[in-house]
Amino acid sequence: MSTLDVLQWRYATKKMNQEKVPQEKVDRILEAARLAPTSSGLQQFEVMVVTNQDLKNRIREVSWNQSVVSDCSHLLVFAAWDHYTPERINSMFDLVNETRGYKNEGFENYRQMLLGLYPQRDPAVNFEHAARQAYIAFGIAMVQAAEDKVDCTPLEGFEPDKVDEILGLRALGLRSAVMLPLGYRAETGDWLQGQVKVRRPREKFIREFR
Repeated sequence: MSTLDVLQWRYATKKMNQEKVPQEKVDRILEAARLAPTSSGLQQFEVMVVTNQDLKNRIREVSWNQSVVSDCSHLLVFAAWDHYTPERINSMFDLVNETRGYKNEGFENYRQMLLGLYPQRDPAVNFEHAARQAYIAFGIAMVQAAEDKVDCTPLEGFEPDKVDEILGLRALGLRSAVMLPLGYRAETGDWLQGQVKVRRPREKFIREFR
């Protein structure tokens, strides 16, 4: 199936059957997220993989009681940096230099520009910027899940502060941005399953400037 075919197949699953997703499929989804592009290549987020049932149950309580949170196989929590620090910026630039085996003057100048800009900004501004990078990987993870015929549900309907507390994210300098339960659609009880996918027509979605 083409990418467009699997995007047509996928939908925001509303009820999952608690079946476990094979680890090799989960690993591919996580690798797709890891390979996602990010601003300045900084990878300003981490992915928490929650399989502990007690934790999933607790997170469901602060996620509008959505059953997919507790009934999914793996709950992915995309957690963004709470702030840009010199240590975080330098660690990524150092990793690039170490991996490639050389230093580039232009790249080092770019490092200094970011060091002179990002850490001085309001932490709230920096978190929002980091969260947008997490969303890029989040979208790519959903596509990979569809490629592997794994159902998923994009979730913003949760209380971030409470999820942060449950997972101890603030101590890691992270804040939850968005969640992605992975699993398989239940045969019954999902009102959205089988519904025609509805999107605005192309002429009302795309504007071309020639």
